[in-house]
Amino acid sequence: MSLYNVFDVSGTGMSAQSIRLNTTASNIANATSVSSSVDETYRARHPVFAAEMTKAMSSQATGVSVLGIVESDAPLTMEHNPNHPMADKDGYIYKPNVNVVEEMANMISASRAYQTNVQIADAAKTMLSKTLTMGQR
Repeated sequence: MSLYNVFDVSGTGMSAQSIRLNTTASNIANATSVSSSVDETYRARHPVFAAEMTKAMSSQATGVSVLGIVESDAPLTMEHNPNHPMADKDGYIYKPNVNVVEEMANMISASRAYQTNVQIADAAKTMLSKTLTMGQR
């Protein structure tokens, strides 16, 4: 694997972790929203990652691709609150299935993975730069 492939791998890793961070931020931002029906209630979203198979089959370095973003199928929280302005005809409000503690852990993990990919790209850049200056003495 050449050093140039390292930039591709770390670049796709940074892109994937950026999507993960944005999705997590969206989940946290909507964690306290309420709705008057199950269908309108925000559901936690999570990205699905996969190795880039076209490169993996040709024995080159593999990166990460985002296959999509899926909604969590965890149950929503239903609360009886007939005085709430968003309550349905039976007096229930529906809250998202977002676990803020889990989302904060995801955010820390994604942030560290992004930072690691930046450090890898920087190390490859330094090695490439030193390789180019080896014969200049």
